[in-house]
Amino acid sequence: DLRLYINGNLQFSSRDEHRYHEALVHPALAALPAPRQVLVLGGGDGLAVREILKYPSVEAVTVVDLDPAMTRLFASAALLTRLNGGALRDKRVQVVNEDAGQWLETATQHYDAIVIDLPDPNSYGLGKLYSEPMYRLVRKRLAETGLLVVQSTSPYFAPRAYWCVAATLEAAGFKTYPYHAYVPSFGEWGFVLADTQGRYQPPTHYAVRLRWLDAAVTRELFRFPADMSRVEVEPNRLNSQNLVHYFEEDWH
Repeated sequence: DLRLYINGNLQFSSRDEHRYHEALVHPALAALPAPRQVLVLGGGDGLAVREILKYPSVEAVTVVDLDPAMTRLFASAALLTRLNGGALRDKRVQVVNEDAGQWLETATQHYDAIVIDLPDPNSYGLGKLYSEPMYRLVRKRLAETGLLVVQSTSPYFAPRAYWCVAATLEAAGFKTYPYHAYVPSFGEWGFVLADTQGRYQPPTHYAVRLRWLDAAVTRELFRFPADMSRVEVEPNRLNSQNLVHYFEEDWH
């Protein structure tokens, strides 16, 4: 087992990261007819990029990750490039080491899919990257028929934080499709998929090779049992940072 920790917080375990990254990427990518341009915010370990590059239609992936030490490590260390399949060295991948929010302010390109794989909102610095203004910037960069997905912490252990992400996306003008997956090293983990047209339908098959996800599993991802059902929360705005407060209270 190989594990990555950032500031003491587990980011992945090599024994089960395929569950997390398949759930993060494929319900969105497989629902698009031919995704060509993909943006990843965070994801400096290259594991989400590994999954994205399975789609032959993908022409370019832009990875915006703040930490150059992270992206250099996962592009060069043999143990880690074996895990991500050398994804960060692929000729289709461009790595940008900047703050995602600041980068979005000057970005001009539109993307068929945007994958937000940032660390949990356990500080105000991270909380701003889950805020309504941030998601409005993201919306400007999403193609009209594009799909967005956000890793959103645990709907079981941190329900108010999880549903706050969904509420914030909705406040920014998105239609949301919350879902969750069981990742043994994390427990129940949550994601929120979103679009601007309200037309999303989960994939009924996958044309790429996956280790865990299939059509039957996908149907279950979008079903929430009673103990993870939606709770009423306020969106995360910069003048309140509700999400950080929800996150701290839920986990502690």
